[in-house]
Amino acid sequence: MNSFLAYMGGKSLLANKIIPKIPEHKCYVEVFAGAAWLMFKKDETISDVEIINDINSDLVTLYRIVKHHLEEFIRYFKWILVSRDEFQRFRKEDPETLTDIQRAVRFYYLLKLGYAARINSHSFSIATTSKPRLNLLRIEEELSAVHLRLSRVYIENRAYADVFTRFDKPDTFFYVDPPYYGCEDYYGTGIFARTDFVKLRDILAGISGRFILSINDVEYIRELFAGFHIETVKTSYSASGANRKKQVNELLIMNHEPLQ
Repeated sequence: MNSFLAYMGGKSLLANKIIPKIPEHKCYVEVFAGAAWLMFKKDETISDVEIINDINSDLVTLYRIVKHHLEEFIRYFKWILVSRDEFQRFRKEDPETLTDIQRAVRFYYLLKLGYAARINSHSFSIATTSKPRLNLLRIEEELSAVHLRLSRVYIENRAYADVFTRFDKPDTFFYVDPPYYGCEDYYGTGIFARTDFVKLRDILAGISGRFILSINDVEYIRELFAGFHIETVKTSYSASGANRKKQVNELLIMNHEPLQ
């Protein structure tokens, strides 16, 4: 199945190239989950345990509400319109003043109707060539499958270093999708810095589990992770606009020989 989110850096176009390379494991962990495209697209039966983690508390709240309180979440959308005025009203709200369900509704609305899935600078997206991405008449149908898929998934809101410390075991597989090199602030100031790439490299060098890290192809990253197995794959970026895609190389970095 597909993820229910459009999210900056989502791996909708790359997931099918990564999934066949996942080694045998018991515990599956997405360290920087975002839209969790790999988790949604992979066969859930290949993992005994599944964990998704993200530092963004709004995103984690949304996952937890869809998992545990879908009916009440959907009820809020019965009284909402798809409009620029409604979008601006949600933008102005302070999420800290809202209940968890209201906070999840706000975040989902802004993501679905915002331009290019931006996290920090939401702007209303409207086009003469496509319908709104939020269909209020089908929201229950679209999210019911997501609700069921999340029923067996643990949802965490930890710093990435804590995730490795807590869940690293020989039979754990980590999918690692940090911010791209040069785009460290896209998800918020102070969350992930340029220096974190060295910290992440050192952590990955010492884990007992297996991992695949996906990152943009730049020379600094190639040199930093030179001690690991590195593959180059083709993908497309479309963050600047849904109808403009740029063909680029992406690096898949692993501490094991891939299955394919």
